[in-house]
Amino acid sequence: MNRFYLFLLLIVAAVSCQPIDVFEKTKFFPKHEWSSKEKPSFTFEITDTTSLYNIMLVLRHSDAYRYNNIWVKLNIKSPDDSTSLRRQFVLANSAQGWLGSGMDDIFEHRLPFNDKPAPLKAGTYKFTLVQDMREDPLDHVLNVGIRVQKVN
Repeated sequence: MNRFYLFLLLIVAAVSCQPIDVFEKTKFFPKHEWSSKEKPSFTFEITDTTSLYNIMLVLRHSDAYRYNNIWVKLNIKSPDDSTSLRRQFVLANSAQGWLGSGMDDIFEHRLPFNDKPAPLKAGTYKFTLVQDMREDPLDHVLNVGIRVQKVN
């Protein structure tokens, strides 16, 4: 029976050593405010051009955040092009309250920039985030970042 558990442990260890097909980084704001002058940038490398990718905004805020949405600009420098997107993300509604996952008074949202998974070219990408709200600095924002996830 001990050999069975050893064999099972080896299988679990081998499977768990597979690479995670995700890039995720966030920028922490020590004063819990995001100024439009602070433009967090994230650089990552794409090598697999046969897969599709989801690109998401990662946002953490406290319950004291005053809006049910956020406007964000995403500047993308790809291997052969540059583009900019401006998106409004809904964070709450009157029926459910905050839509992200929460613990105590902190809420996290992972919100898609792209409507459907997209192919990416091989090379280095640089994503820069800019908050585009009327309030500046934007209070009660703890972290903001990017998640790029390979779709299997």
